[in-house]
Amino acid sequence: MTTHPDFSSPRIVILGGGPGGYEAALVASSLGAQVTIVERAGLGGSAVLTDVVPSKTLIATADLMTRVAEAGELGVKFDVDGGDVTPIMRADLKHINDRLLTLARSQSTDIHDALALSGVRIVEGSGRLVDGHTVEVLTADGTEALEADEILLAVGAHPRELPTARPDGERILNWAQIYNLEELPTDLIVVGSGVTGAEFASAYNGLGSKVTLISSRDRVLPGSDADAAEVLEEVFERRGVRVLSRARAETVERSDDGVVVTLGDGSKVTGSHCLVCVGSIPNTAGIGLEEVGVQLSESGHIKVDGVSRTTAPNIYAAGDCTGILALASVAAMQGRIAIAHILGDGVTPLKLHQVASNIFTSPEIATVGVTEEEITSGKYQGDTIKLSLRSNARAKMRNHRDGFVKIFSRKGSGTVIGAVVVGPNASELIFPLAIAVKQKLHVDDVASTFTVYPSLTGSISEAARRLHVHM
Repeated sequence: MTTHPDFSSPRIVILGGGPGGYEAALVASSLGAQVTIVERAGLGGSAVLTDVVPSKTLIATADLMTRVAEAGELGVKFDVDGGDVTPIMRADLKHINDRLLTLARSQSTDIHDALALSGVRIVEGSGRLVDGHTVEVLTADGTEALEADEILLAVGAHPRELPTARPDGERILNWAQIYNLEELPTDLIVVGSGVTGAEFASAYNGLGSKVTLISSRDRVLPGSDADAAEVLEEVFERRGVRVLSRARAETVERSDDGVVVTLGDGSKVTGSHCLVCVGSIPNTAGIGLEEVGVQLSESGHIKVDGVSRTTAPNIYAAGDCTGILALASVAAMQGRIAIAHILGDGVTPLKLHQVASNIFTSPEIATVGVTEEEITSGKYQGDTIKLSLRSNARAKMRNHRDGFVKIFSRKGSGTVIGAVVVGPNASELIFPLAIAVKQKLHVDDVASTFTVYPSLTGSISEAARRLHVHM
C-alpha cells in the first residue's frame, strides 16, 4: 500500500504544459493536490510539438539513411530487376514530416489523457498572473480567474530571431517551422553551430541535402567536449558538410529561387533554404511576473533556487523559462522538485553535475558530470582515460568507426566524477556512467560489473579498468 506525506490538499495552478508542467502536475495529483494546468498550444509544449519529439524523429530517419548508405561495406548489395540500374535512395520529406507531426500530436494526446486520468483539470488558454494567488486565463469562451495556494511557472521559450534574418516559413526558417517543408532542400544553410544547428546539419546531410553550417566560433559545438566536437567535425568533412568557422551571418535575404546569407566580411553564401538556430527567448514577457515580485535575469529568464523557488512567495518555476539548462529532463526534474517542496515530500535540490545530456548528431555525443575542461583548469583533481571505439569488437562488426568512451575519476580515490560517450546510441550508453556519477561509484565498481561480449558497453568497463587505482 502506498503512503503519502501528511499535508493538506492545496490548490496548485501550473502555467504551461511542457515537461516541467505536466510532470509536476502528475506528481502533485498523485500526492493528493488539487491541480489545474493551463496550456495555450497543446500539452507537451514545444518539447513534444515543435522541438524534441519532431527533431529526434527526423533524426531517426536520417540515421537509418546514413546506415543504409554505408551498408555496402558490410556486404549489403541492392539489385534492380530488369536492367543494369543503380538504385537511388531518396528522402520523402513530406512523408517524413507528416509522420513526425502525427507522432508529436499523438504524444501530446497521450499526455492529455494521462493528466485527465490523474484528475488534473486542463484549461486551454493563455494565462497571466494577477497577483501571487490568482492566474487569469483567456480562453475561447472568455476570461477565467483561477485561485491558487501555490503557482508553478513552466512557460517555456520560443526561437530567437535576428532582425536581419526574419523567418518567412518558406525559405528562411526557424526550428519550429522547418517541419512544414514538403520537399527536401537542395542546398540548406544552417546558421548557428550550437546543439540545435549541429543536429539539423547532421540530419539534413543524412537525408541528402547539401549542407553549409555557419559558425561564429572556432569550431562546431563550442560549449561541448573538445574531443567530441573534433570527431563530429571530421565526420562532417567526410560526409560533405561544409563548415564555415569564425563566420558571422549578418543578414539572410530571399533571392529569386532561394536565399543569400551575407557574412561579416561581406562575402555571400547562397542556398535554397536557410535554417536559423541562434538560441531561444523565454516566454516571460507580458504575463505579470515582475508585478508580483518574480525577478528576471537580464536575458528575461526567471531566477530560481535549487528547489525551483522564485523570488516571490509561493511561486515556483521550471524548464526553459528559468535558463538553468534547456533540457526536457531538467525541466521535468525542476517541476518534480517544486512539487516535492510545496507538498513537504522528500526533496533533493537540483544538482546539475548529475545531469546526463545528449546531442543527437550522427554520431551522438553524450555527457555527464565533470568536464575535461574543469579538470585541466584545476577546478577538479581528476584522472582521465579515453578509449576509441575503433578497438571495440561490436563497433567493428557494425562498421562504427567514429567515437570513444572517456571517463573522469577523482584523483586518489578513483570515484567516477564524469564521462563522455561519442558513438551510436550514446544517449543509451551514458546511463550506466550517469548512475556511477550519481551514486559516487568507484571505477572498480564499473570495471567489475559484467558486460555482454561483444557490446559497446564493453568499452565502458575497459576504460574503467584502465583507471584502476592500486591501493
